[in-house]
Amino acid sequence: MDIVYIDTNEALALSCDTIRMSKTICIDTEFHRETTYYAELALIQISDGEYTCCIDPLPITDFTPFLALLTNPNITKVLHACGQDLEIFNHQFNTLPSPVFDTQIAAGLLGYGDQIGYAALIHKELNIDIDKSQSRTDWLKRPLNKDQIRYAASDVYYLAKAYPKMVDQLKSLNRLEWLQGDFSELCMPAKYKVDTNNIWKKVKGNQKLHGLQLATLQALAAWREEMAQQRNRPRRRIIPDDALVDIARLKPDSAEKIKKLRTLNKTRLSSEDADQILQRLNNSLRISKEHWPKQVKRHKLNMREEALVDALMALLRLKAHEHRITPLNLASRKALESLLQGNTDIPLMQGWRYTHAGQVIEQFLDGKSFLQLVSGELQLQVEGK
Repeated sequence: MDIVYIDTNEALALSCDTIRMSKTICIDTEFHRETTYYAELALIQISDGEYTCCIDPLPITDFTPFLALLTNPNITKVLHACGQDLEIFNHQFNTLPSPVFDTQIAAGLLGYGDQIGYAALIHKELNIDIDKSQSRTDWLKRPLNKDQIRYAASDVYYLAKAYPKMVDQLKSLNRLEWLQGDFSELCMPAKYKVDTNNIWKKVKGNQKLHGLQLATLQALAAWREEMAQQRNRPRRRIIPDDALVDIARLKPDSAEKIKKLRTLNKTRLSSEDADQILQRLNNSLRISKEHWPKQVKRHKLNMREEALVDALMALLRLKAHEHRITPLNLASRKALESLLQGNTDIPLMQGWRYTHAGQVIEQFLDGKSFLQLVSGELQLQVEGK
């Protein structure tokens, strides 16, 4: 494997020109996120199977040639578990690659499980064991040595070898088209935009609150998210979850009382931050009741409802077995419980999952089909057939 290391604008332009006629390029990134809100991009790897390069983004100032590759509609961009990579591109370059192909998602339709790792995928497709000796590398530290560069480049080099094999298998199963909806969704900028008005739902302990307390938590969590973004620091380092819940519950009436909360003992909260929190707190107290956020009411399932979920899981397993994939590729038990309580906004009821399993679940719930034991095997029977 020959690897080109790129650390100048000129070299980047030349490299992108070399690869721009490829129909497919595999992309990966190395990044750090331990002490920041946004991931710090440290390396970009690209390969079409013949030409492989590692782009050092730290000294480069003009990414125009690279962005042209990302947005070229004639080049399929292949990534593995691409969520964080696309989030980085969206934030750093205000650009998302399109079209994309995520090999982790595709692997699910080949029966490899719902979230297979890169090394396991390469072993299955190429019977090659990936060297993981550099997995704890500080990718922001320079210079990178030859072993580190080779390790990073191998992630895209072998992916470029595995991708055609996966496509051939998907075509033979007539499943390549199934993936288009999933892949198109990955290219939507809204997917990577944080909704600050609903970020309170991710605050641990929010379930303990209700009514006006939730309105306060909503305001405080939005403030924390804004500060984390502005300062590029993890939200937990601005103020921890348990402190947000305490403030929403206790409603201290001064900045000093906020700073003295026990849940803030390990957090250096500045006077300015305490004042801002108090202001958001006071503002939330004036929110009218009809605008208070509400917890999603989900009752605990009774025995009959649990039995119905069991039946739906049996249906799901039958459909998964039919397509030689895992049930989790279709839906989780939690998703089925949510469906029973009226939430139809789940992947099972969309795209290929709906076509090949969701419709069956729908028919069963409408009483148009039933499960029957035939010669010792559980089978789905459709009414009237």
